[in-house]
Amino acid sequence: MVLRAVITFVCFFLTACAAQVDLPLPTGTQASTDIPKADERLWNEARLLQFHQQWQGTPYRLGGLTKKGLDCSGLVYVAYQDLVGPSLPRTVQGQTHLGTRINKRDLQSGDLVFFKTTGRGRHVGVYLSGHRFLHVSTKKGVMISSMDNVYWKPRYWFASRL
Repeated sequence: MVLRAVITFVCFFLTACAAQVDLPLPTGTQASTDIPKADERLWNEARLLQFHQQWQGTPYRLGGLTKKGLDCSGLVYVAYQDLVGPSLPRTVQGQTHLGTRINKRDLQSGDLVFFKTTGRGRHVGVYLSGHRFLHVSTKKGVMISSMDNVYWKPRYWFASRL
């Protein structure tokens, strides 16, 4: 029983949306070339909205990658894999190292948006037009939220373009 609790605790810190991350690179800096650039024909708002319709309401589940539940980095991982093909890193920490850092005013559909939710807590979603982003909420599951929301606006951290 104790071993199971320890394993669960370790898994939480390895896969959580609240994983500690390194500071981002300056805006416009290339962070990683481990994945090919996202094909705009595949990674666009229309396809992201279709993905949202298929996954809408799927509950939050730490470490999950299925319709039974998934976490924020899992949503980004599954969306990219379903729509583009190649795999991204599975954790928020890994995803912070992808793409090119961009200014908030330059956001385009498909950019990854990162938030600092607590001292060490991090959250990731996929930007949509109109200051909205696709993500998974711990209370409402997969959903679209406004980045201007009173909760999200002050917690915005940075964005990257794949």
